[in-house]
Amino acid sequence: MKSKQNGVTMIVVMILLSVMLLGGMALARITEVGTLAAGNSGFREAALQATEIGVNTAFTAVQGLANENVDSGNWYRASTLAQDANGVPVVDFDSVAQVVVGAYTINYVVDRVCTGAMPVADPLRQCLVKQVQQLESAAGGEKPDPPTARQFRITVRVTGPKGTQSWVQSLITKQVGV
Repeated sequence: MKSKQNGVTMIVVMILLSVMLLGGMALARITEVGTLAAGNSGFREAALQATEIGVNTAFTAVQGLANENVDSGNWYRASTLAQDANGVPVVDFDSVAQVVVGAYTINYVVDRVCTGAMPVADPLRQCLVKQVQQLESAAGGEKPDPPTARQFRITVRVTGPKGTQSWVQSLITKQVGV
């Protein structure tokens, strides 16, 4: 009788060990997935922070434009670019201006918010401009934008590790005669 009972005990122990092994493997996989998700979130956040470099670089370049009515290199267009359903300009972002910071590649394009024939003959009618007069602060605060301050749209794409991409658009104002 003892030999029959020893065999059953061995089968029960093997089943219990198998269940414990499967549980341990599932716990290890859950931990691995959590770590991967945290890493991917970190890559995405770093890519979003890198977009600020692109916006600042483009803003500086716009401030230095000598002639806003002429396309400049591969980064500036004197009129509004066609855009897709998401509002992103339809351009080859692999061929526009580029800045590399660590593992992140920052591409940007700037377009003047103007329509119609180029060169712009009447910016007040063809372009988005600030036309509303603002009252100056009596306390010597910041000067208001002049009524014909020009508007530009900056679009930035950042590509990072593991194919991470972040897109940002910013509307900036260039003051005229200041």
